[in-house]
Amino acid sequence: MVAVMSLSNGALAPRRAEKEARRTSMGRTLLRRAVTLVVLLVGLAGVAGLAGFLVFTAQIAAREPSSVKKADAIVVLTGGAARIPDALALLAEGHGRRLLITGVNPSTSSDMLRESLPQSDADRLIACCVDLGHKALNTLGNAIEASEWTRSQRFRSILVVTSSWHMPRAMLELERALPEVEFVPYPVVSTRMQAEQWWRDPPTLKLILKEYLKYVMAAVKIRPAQAVAAPGEQARVGP
Repeated sequence: MVAVMSLSNGALAPRRAEKEARRTSMGRTLLRRAVTLVVLLVGLAGVAGLAGFLVFTAQIAAREPSSVKKADAIVVLTGGAARIPDALALLAEGHGRRLLITGVNPSTSSDMLRESLPQSDADRLIACCVDLGHKALNTLGNAIEASEWTRSQRFRSILVVTSSWHMPRAMLELERALPEVEFVPYPVVSTRMQAEQWWRDPPTLKLILKEYLKYVMAAVKIRPAQAVAAPGEQARVGP
């Protein structure tokens, strides 16, 4: 009897070892497959991100347009030194009947704006045809402020003035807020964006990468908690 049990245990031992080996091998196989899948997904995400970035950079103008289509009005988003002077020049040339400057600091008045502008006819333009928007805190806020102004004025076409690298996101938010209105982009191109190999300049590359991430977030509607200043609130304008 004891001999039979010994033989039985001796026969079972290799089977147990074989089962354990199979389990170990299966676990390693599953782990390898999981790691391979993760690496593949990360690789695909990287390729998709790079492709998206290249498509995004292709939308950034390297030169300001040589000819400009007329529109009912002009909207300029604050944030770049040349944006407002360029928008006023377009207004003076008759490319729009009125101009909205959106995202203006609440402490900035028309008189302060007038003193900071180089145009000789800035006084006349600001007095007759320029509106200041003080509520917008960021690009989404610019779109909200511009949509309220556009609808109140019943404009059907808007010339959009902002920096070239900011234009894709600005157009995305504006077209989403006002799908019934035609938007015509007028990109303001800074000197560093005119360089043929701007990606070799670390500050410029960092700027474009950050803007691309903001564009992706805007595209999937991941938005800032607050877009416009509440009544009586001091606005702090962001990108």
